[in-house]
Amino acid sequence: MSLMTVKEVAAYLDIQEGRVERLERESLLVAKGKDVDGNPLFDNSDVERYKQLAERLGGL
Repeated sequence: MSLMTVKEVAAYLDIQEGRVERLERESLLVAKGKDVDGNPLFDNSDVERYKQLAERLGGL
């Protein structure tokens, strides 16, 4: 399992960091932990699955 920061997820999904944080708050993208500053960290396989689902549903 490789963890991604909010910034890395935003770059991968090509969306703003605030949107990644909102997805986490709404439990649409579940964080696997927190970094030392309390920011969420996401499993890269979960992010990939979310991207695939979003594309099937019409895009991000």
